Amino acid sequence: MNIHMGEKIRQLRKEKNISQEVLAQVLGVSFQAVSKWETGAAFPDITLIPAIAAFFGVSTDDLFQYNRLAMEEKITALCMEAAELRVREPEKAEKMLREGLKQYPGNDIILNNLLYTLEVPQRSEEVITICKSLIAATHDDSVKYDAVRILADTYHQTGQQDLVEPTLALIPEIYFTKLEQMAFLLEGEKSRNAARQHLALCFHQMAHMLLILRSHCREDGSDGEKYGHMVRRLLELFQKSVPEFFQEGSLFADAVETVRQAL
Repeated sequence: MNIHMGEKIRQLRKEKNISQEVLAQVLGVSFQAVSKWETGAAFPDITLIPAIAAFFGVSTDDLFQYNRLAMEEKITALCMEAAELRVREPEKAEKMLREGLKQYPGNDIILNNLLYTLEVPQRSEEVITICKSLIAATHDDSVKYDAVRILADTYHQTGQQDLVEPTLALIPEIYFTKLEQMAFLLEGEKSRNAARQHLALCFHQMAHMLLILRSHCREDGSDGEKYGHMVRRLLELFQKSVPEFFQEGSLFADAVETVRQAL
């Protein structure tokens, strides 16, 4: 992304027939900074992007969409690699994502993934800050509502219970998921992949609902072990029937690990 945006700035500057020094003076930066942008050695401060676009008479999208597909592919690969590490090596995953943010400042997807590497309550202040910024600024609903969920959970874990319900109220109630509809309506491998991902999500949700019911039984003195038994049977059933789901690094393996820790 750095190199391609730099090339775009260089192209626009040449078309306008001005020097690096003139562009630097207009933007209030050094000509060395402009030189580094154009060679890909550095990225313009995110606050300068609107000014650069306005000066050249283009939209900010024109700057960012220059090789946008390649940028999105790199971000997706980075986040997938970090996701495979975050359960076993959260510090390494966090470092990777922070390096990614240096290259792609303020990227919503990277910030969303970064939240999963920050332990609460130890780092709740940073988690709350990132969540609030994503909720306010992102145009990606999946990122927004995941940030809302994480924010509500952080309030819960830090004893700010009065903020949990109004935060959860930001999430619309729906009775189907995108993955579910993809599994139903797409064909071939796309349908298969969506069904597998949705199955992992359903397993995770069902297991945790059973564990919540078990905890409520313990609170009122009734026998809730039947719920814990159901979770263990679910684990046994899935492990016996679809052992490939338990391969290290898979979405299902991550869901299983969090359930096992809760048992």
